[in-house]
Amino acid sequence: MQAWLVDGILGSSMALVAITAAQAALPMRPMTLAPGAPATQRAAQTVVQPATPPVLIAFADPLPGAEIDSPFGLRQLPWEGAGRLHAGIDLLAPAGAHVLAAADGVVIRAGQDPGYGRFIDVRHAAGLTTRYAHMARFETAVTAGLAVKAGTPIGFVGSTGSSTGAHLHFEIRDRDDRPLNPEMFLGQSFASSADLPLKEALRPAHGGVRLAYVSNIPASKRAQMEALLHPAVRHIDPAVQRRIDAETARRVAASFGETAEDAAATASNPRPHMRLHPTASPEAAASVGALPAG
Repeated sequence: MQAWLVDGILGSSMALVAITAAQAALPMRPMTLAPGAPATQRAAQTVVQPATPPVLIAFADPLPGAEIDSPFGLRQLPWEGAGRLHAGIDLLAPAGAHVLAAADGVVIRAGQDPGYGRFIDVRHAAGLTTRYAHMARFETAVTAGLAVKAGTPIGFVGSTGSSTGAHLHFEIRDRDDRPLNPEMFLGQSFASSADLPLKEALRPAHGGVRLAYVSNIPASKRAQMEALLHPAVRHIDPAVQRRIDAETARRVAASFGETAEDAAATASNPRPHMRLHPTASPEAAASVGALPAG
């Protein structure tokens, strides 16, 4: 009986040794992390996504697809005796077209001015401000303090204020209220204030004074136009006109911090002609509540 028990125990031990040896001979399998595995081990299996580049401010078109009818720079209108700085760009569009906020910001003013007509000012990052002028009317919710995203409808194209027809006058100004060339910002994104082309955008993109031809004279400018058409005034001596142009260029150059030589170079450039926007029909203006030009 004892001999049988000893033989049984020895047999079982031999079987266990054989099973252990067989398992040791099997190939190793990769370890699968349990749900409760340490965070450091789980992080090793996480795919790292590339970081999105930071954007301080991005500008979109306030009237997508609209033609720039009058650029930023020196311009002389028919009722003006000399050129002056056109502080923004004129975007040609039919009366009633939606005007969109050009960048994220906060509305700081929504009012009316004899020159700008119905206008809205929006403050943005880095102290920049955009202005939307000559509008027929505003969107109902647009008041000072309203936060807007780029592309938010804020009003409708019109011809209010001193305007020769339906269009949007669009400006960008720096923190010192100096006008900048909007064409250097629209469609661009800037990661920091250092990336903004503030110095370059102070100067007009073209030289000389542009003579603008318009199809409608605002009522407020008709007296000036008639005075210029008077025989005693109409035939201006070319030397006098050159002096007027030189003085205009000097004043504008001084506002940009430029030298007298820069002003002389600007005044000596040819005076290209430019046609402004056509007059909007009274029916189209009335359909969106536009005020008559004046």
